[in-house]
Amino acid sequence: MMSLDLLIFALTLTAVSGLPGLVMSRTSLWSQRIAASLMSIGALAGLIGAFGALRVPVYATANFPWPAMGNSLLGIDALSAFFLVPIFLMGGLGSIYSLGYWPQRRHPRDSKRLHLFWGGLVAGMALLVLSKHAMAFLLGWEVMALSAFFLISLEDQRRECRRAGLTYLVAAHIGTLTLFGFFVFWRWATGSYTLQPPAGDALSLGVMNGLFFIALLGFGLKAGFMPLHFWLPGAHTQAPSHVSAMLSGVVLKMGIYGILRILSLLPDPPVFWGGALLVLGVASGLLGVVFALGQHDLKRLLAYHSVENIGIILMGMGLAMMGRSLGRPEWVVLGMAGCLLHVWNHSFFKSLLFLGAGAVVHATGTREIDRLGGLAKSMPWTAPLFLVGAVAICGLPPLNGFVSEWLVFLGLLQAGMTRGTSGALAMVGAPLLAMVGALAVACFVKVYGTIFLGTARTKAAVQAQEVPFSMRGPMIVLAAVCVLIGLVPMLVAPILDAVIANIAGEVDVRQLSLTSLAPLEIIGAMSALLLLCILSLWLALFMKDRVRRSVITWDCGYACPTSRMQYTASSFARTIVAMFGWILRPRGQQPQLQGSFPDPATLQSHVDEVVLDRFIIPGFHVLEQCFGWFRRFQQGLTQHYILYILITVILMLGTLLPFREIFTFLITR
Repeated sequence: MMSLDLLIFALTLTAVSGLPGLVMSRTSLWSQRIAASLMSIGALAGLIGAFGALRVPVYATANFPWPAMGNSLLGIDALSAFFLVPIFLMGGLGSIYSLGYWPQRRHPRDSKRLHLFWGGLVAGMALLVLSKHAMAFLLGWEVMALSAFFLISLEDQRRECRRAGLTYLVAAHIGTLTLFGFFVFWRWATGSYTLQPPAGDALSLGVMNGLFFIALLGFGLKAGFMPLHFWLPGAHTQAPSHVSAMLSGVVLKMGIYGILRILSLLPDPPVFWGGALLVLGVASGLLGVVFALGQHDLKRLLAYHSVENIGIILMGMGLAMMGRSLGRPEWVVLGMAGCLLHVWNHSFFKSLLFLGAGAVVHATGTREIDRLGGLAKSMPWTAPLFLVGAVAICGLPPLNGFVSEWLVFLGLLQAGMTRGTSGALAMVGAPLLAMVGALAVACFVKVYGTIFLGTARTKAAVQAQEVPFSMRGPMIVLAAVCVLIGLVPMLVAPILDAVIANIAGEVDVRQLSLTSLAPLEIIGAMSALLLLCILSLWLALFMKDRVRRSVITWDCGYACPTSRMQYTASSFARTIVAMFGWILRPRGQQPQLQGSFPDPATLQSHVDEVVLDRFIIPGFHVLEQCFGWFRRFQQGLTQHYILYILITVILMLGTLLPFREIFTFLITR
């Protein structure tokens, strides 16, 4: 198949894109340009191949002379092609963005590593998505995990960066070891390492439950839903911003891909699988947005919104799985359509937001929201592009986030009209999804208002300038995709139908189409009308304000306002943070104002990471204290270590000899 050949070419080209720079000067501009050019060509070829496979959704494999793996390692179907689109799109756009954000002459120490492991990350993800055998899948998974680790730890001279990289590495390899166990279990249960549906009734219910929960743990550590998200805030915060965009927009989706792939292979899922996914989705969505509201670091805030949106994806997946179990094809179509479309949408608008955050950091040198302000005047391109991403992530029309969230909401409402436990779960999930959207709006009103509106709070914000076109261009492309899907959602309906038919399992969804269950044409027309009204209002206000007057706002008689007399992000969200204080448990320093002429005071607040800071790190400290006595044996003396080895050998011999005698006795009899 030509599409698969093109994808293999794209995978190879992206993998080697960073190699030419290794033999070139550290300060050479051509090193970075060659890497970006090769990555862009490979990404373009990959996108053409992926859309070709989606246009004609047939299963095709590439044969390799490797008998141990059935001579077949790679293959393409609709689900693989669907996930390849964000991989190659962000691979190409991120490499272009890095030309302005991480120029090699300003970062000679680590720029080559950035290009090398960026190519490895894109190629690793493409390999695992195309893999049809456990060995190839794990190879791609490990290349992705290690490349992401080196990208997160790029600035390894900083302690915070090293800590974030180590936390990610531990979580990634726990997930990898879990997947090793999963595939060994899969081989025992099915007799093959090939990722194909097992024949007949080969799997009992107990075996299927074991496979499902092992896969959920292994892939969940990569997807980052609650409570397996503990590595995510630090990694997204410390990595370069285009790496953060790739981590949030694409790498997390590899966990979602793994769960979907395994679910598509397991027949007749019990209904509680879907219920478990729905509960996890609701918890991740609600807690993710709540923790985002308590953050003051822009990239850390966006990281928690990744947890929120993974929760929305899981809600759609859970609804679809309940539909598979109960034989309700309309639940499958609406739930899986919302799940898959939100995979794309989150890849686009979250990548746009992280690239916008990178532009802000590039212009001001800080991620602290309360140290910014007034950037809409000095950054006239970044401000509206960031606004597009903010509106999209809030699930508001006329942008793409509204379409996918509306599909999930519509499916939950339909399921909620039925009796039983599944209907009750769906009925509870629908209002909680609406609550997640409302809290997201509050969070991004805080973010956008504090960063781009008002007046500058620091000298760095005053001196900010717009970023170069190499950084603006990728943001423009992502914003255009967000607008296009929001205005013309009918374009993605045939693609979603093809993917759903590929993974619907035993439920026949061929007689149903997404457009028959959801009026996408009406949604598109209403979104277009709303956008036209917004543009008309903006044009009217622009023409009215062409003659500007310098006036002061009403100030209660105070004629000298300063930037300190504005809402900060902390003060804006304080009421909501207090409302959820039972889970956020914010801590900080409150100002103490005493006397007629009080001294200057500051307000500081901080919200810990609920899993990492409150459970994992304290747990390791307890283990360290429990085994602290063992340090007395580690004194750095070679003769002591030789003695330890000798004692160990003697103990092993003393243990093994009786077993050997018993074994010999049994054999001789």
